[in-house]
Amino acid sequence: MKTNVLELKRRKAGRLVMLTAYDYPSAKLASEAGVDLLLVGDSLGMVVLGYDSTVPVTMEEMLHHAKAARRGAPEAFIVADLPFLSYATPEQALANAARFMKEARADSVKLEGGLEVVPVVEALARAGVPVLGHAGLTPQTASALGGYKLQGKDEANARRILEECEALERAGCWGIVLEMVPAPLARLATQRLSIPTIGIGAGPDCDGQVLVFHDLVGLFSGFTPSFVKRYAEAGAAIRDAIARYAAEVRDGEFPGASQSFGMNEEVLERLYGR
Repeated sequence: MKTNVLELKRRKAGRLVMLTAYDYPSAKLASEAGVDLLLVGDSLGMVVLGYDSTVPVTMEEMLHHAKAARRGAPEAFIVADLPFLSYATPEQALANAARFMKEARADSVKLEGGLEVVPVVEALARAGVPVLGHAGLTPQTASALGGYKLQGKDEANARRILEECEALERAGCWGIVLEMVPAPLARLATQRLSIPTIGIGAGPDCDGQVLVFHDLVGLFSGFTPSFVKRYAEAGAAIRDAIARYAAEVRDGEFPGASQSFGMNEEVLERLYGR
């Protein structure tokens, strides 16, 4: 049976597994592997579309990929990222969240930010849109935070992150992603909140973990965060396979007899005899 938000809220300390999925094959594979939550993240801007950050990603691009992911995993719980400046006001957020829910059949949306997004979360929650929060390092505004750096190292910033998490819970978030914060801080936030925390670069004590699909399987050759663990080197395997294919074509080895189709000899003789 398909997972719902009420079940997710009860999964405190339940070791939730979340993975990004941006298209039909990645969503299908992740779902078949037993992943609990699929995130159509705006990280697709970097690992799929080749942007240098998540900032350029548009709603149309997010919708395109969310629809493909849903086709690959019809029964999965899918969370879709609201891209940069697509939720500047509650009205804008409602309109774009509605598109995710109606057009892509997403189960939840995710947005980044702390106290400044509380009115947006409240409006979405009132409208019945499940919202996943995102605190700590927020990639859409990473430049304002000094780049892709660990957040909450000093007392003032650690307190700010805790306050933001508590405010997001009160506003109606069903869970919060904690990105690149010290493990002890993530543990404290997880203890204080009654909703699940999902960590990425936040240590082992969150209620769940999330990674980017391309990082996990070795498909992205650009910047790889230090907190990533690669479970396969699919990129190297694919590159080697393509190189072997190119070599065989150039050497006349491919296609061979087993990859070719024959003809009736009598038909062929008549063709040659014209």
